[in-house]
Amino acid sequence: MSLVFPHTFVPWFRAVAPYIHAYHGKTFVIGLAGEAIAAGKLNQFAQDLAILHAMGIKLVLVHGFRPQVNEQLAAKGHTSRYSHGLRITDEVALDCAQEAAGQLRFEIEAAFSQGLPNTPMANATVRVVSGNFLTARPVGIVDGVDFMHSGVVRKVDAAAIRRAIDSETLVLLSPFGFSPTGEAFNLAMEEVATATAVALQADKLLFLTEMPGIRENLQDPESPIDTELSVAEAERLLASLPRPTLPTDTAFYLQHCVRACRGGVERSHILPFSVDGALLMEVFTHDGIGTMVVDEKLESLREATSDDVGGILQLIEPFERDGTLVRRERTEIERDIANYTVIEHDGVIFGCAALYPYPEARTAEMAALTISPQVQSQGDGERILKRVEQRAKALGLESIFVLTTRTKHWFVKRGFQQVDPDWLPEARKRKYNWDRRSLVLVKKLN
Repeated sequence: MSLVFPHTFVPWFRAVAPYIHAYHGKTFVIGLAGEAIAAGKLNQFAQDLAILHAMGIKLVLVHGFRPQVNEQLAAKGHTSRYSHGLRITDEVALDCAQEAAGQLRFEIEAAFSQGLPNTPMANATVRVVSGNFLTARPVGIVDGVDFMHSGVVRKVDAAAIRRAIDSETLVLLSPFGFSPTGEAFNLAMEEVATATAVALQADKLLFLTEMPGIRENLQDPESPIDTELSVAEAERLLASLPRPTLPTDTAFYLQHCVRACRGGVERSHILPFSVDGALLMEVFTHDGIGTMVVDEKLESLREATSDDVGGILQLIEPFERDGTLVRRERTEIERDIANYTVIEHDGVIFGCAALYPYPEARTAEMAALTISPQVQSQGDGERILKRVEQRAKALGLESIFVLTTRTKHWFVKRGFQQVDPDWLPEARKRKYNWDRRSLVLVKKLN
């Protein structure tokens, strides 16, 4: 029996709670590469989807089957053929694709039917429905290449899918579509997932892929993953890359993410299926684990409003409790809310600071500078400090000061110098707590 440690579990669960509230009733379309199933990741993935389903998230799952079809073709002594990044689907390949899709649907439905005790699937009821939700047309002949039974999505029956997911059913889509005459076409999983997400105006499109995400330096395979790209940034990146032909090409999934966002999907994600729990980490943590493409940057540095009082209180309360910050009552924060600068991400406050001017002394106090432990060491403190300095300069002030008992070195590294408490403006000196013995640090504004 595993042990649960309240001192780590409770803060973690509280940190996750805002995302649980935010995503309840939202629609996610998830594209699962066939390589993930071939790598034995299906059961873990199904467990994670069951958790999302239990939280009230509406789910559409689109599975790929590239390696499974290749395996079927190899068993029949047939060679897999590709062009322009698409499979050329002749009669034999179409038969193999149909066989692979049927087998995978069976395996996926079995995975969602698990109910073993002491697993995430215990007491889970995830009903899976699949059907002819996609109308397709042939790719045709491109640059002299006849793609035969390969197709592209012509229409998604969004109304039927919406009815199914609104009834708490998970919709499973195979990469197949049918023409009005009943002809079957092999489709690309990535295109099906993208077209479905756009048709549903989904809140998220998530690809579970061989790719870890988009690296900050494409020339360095060890460079960090760029966790967030605006659509404009992603489009500039795509313009500099060659046309993708393999799923491991940087542009392969990125092009679909951009298309989805331009089509009205709020956020698109590229995640590595090799990391256990990647889906949960991407959805329920601040920076996630892969790359997210959004129409606008989700992180916002701005002046606070009355709507932010609750978020500020939640942010600073742990630091007040351990003595790092002086306690502030809700009424005090409500009264002074215009003095606060906040940094938020996806609607959650992750940092704040307040500026209290003393015009007669040409200075101001920066108080309650707080950064959530979840995002410390990522530069948010410096960003808030710079914004507070700009606000002080705009007021015509010559310096800012802080009172601190534990973070002297952070401020000294950023240009503050320690002074005697007698330096404080008279009005602030009268409120100085000599028992707390806070250090006074001052920074001159250029």
